[in-house]
Amino acid sequence: MDVELRFTDREITPWGGMSLMKCMLDRMGFDAALAGCGLPLPQSNRGYSPLQLIKQFMLGVWCGANRFEHGEVTRHDCVLQRLFGWKKMANFKAIMRLLRKFDQPMNDVVFGRLYRLAFLELED
Repeated sequence: MDVELRFTDREITPWGGMSLMKCMLDRMGFDAALAGCGLPLPQSNRGYSPLQLIKQFMLGVWCGANRFEHGEVTRHDCVLQRLFGWKKMANFKAIMRLLRKFDQPMNDVVFGRLYRLAFLELED
């Protein structure tokens, strides 16, 4: 079998399959669903959008992260950054700060709304 090796100036990623996950999120209206769930807002004007932090956390998990620090691998992947349309990706500490804001009342509000939306989709 002949294999041709070539070089390219284009950026590549080992996680090219994440484009399918992004399409799935877009198709199901994930951003709009999350935006209407009452997520905690950043305390700083330099803070990242909670939508980005949650999607970035999910992206890390989908790519095999089983610790917050493992998300740093995907954080430095410029192809994934461009695919999801983020100017800059947050480090794992920003994601941890967001998740610390979730107490039981916040969980009840956010996940109650998400479950309602999910079950409404099933009815259609």
